[in-house]
Amino acid sequence: MVENRIGILGSGDVGRALGRGFARHGWDVMLGTRSPDALEQWADETTGTVSVGTFDEAASHGDIVVLAVLGEAAEAVVDMAGPENFEGKLVLDATNPLEFSEGEAHLLYGGTDSLGERIQARIPDASVVKCFNTVTNSQMIDPEFDAETPPMLICGDDPWAKERTEEMLVELGWPGAMDVGDIKSARYLEAIVPLWVRVGSNLGTWSHAFKAVQ
Repeated sequence: MVENRIGILGSGDVGRALGRGFARHGWDVMLGTRSPDALEQWADETTGTVSVGTFDEAASHGDIVVLAVLGEAAEAVVDMAGPENFEGKLVLDATNPLEFSEGEAHLLYGGTDSLGERIQARIPDASVVKCFNTVTNSQMIDPEFDAETPPMLICGDDPWAKERTEEMLVELGWPGAMDVGDIKSARYLEAIVPLWVRVGSNLGTWSHAFKAVQ
């Protein structure tokens, strides 16, 4: 019996990968998109309990919502989904504020602001946890690395929300989470990503992740 319901906002590579992964682990998944009809084939081909709806329908679907859209669209998607539909919920923010106008990944802004903070400010009655944004979509659930799998880097203001996130990550194949601080720390988790892109380009792989060692 499906016990957990989750809404995933976004129907690109990240949203679809997360949707498949959560469904594989027994979650009742609704993928939110601007054009639900375009995802009917994806829903038919995905194993598990999945459905497709609008952004507001997906945000209303369960107690956990994942934001998995392009960084430049994230705030607009939250508005389209309806801030009231996030109240009291855990919101996992997998977005990155990147632009590629010069052929390389650059932050839209950084150092003094982050998408994580902007999203938390837009939905103050939700608990936003930055999560999943520092790995490629194929490694977000049931990750497989040549070396030992590192903990997922997360941050957020609500201790309970971060505890719940870590429990969920363990269920999804991670060894746990590394809590790097409050939601302002999203500035630094997002800033890791252009470096992640450059390291991947040099190594010729997109399956890598960063780990703190001592």
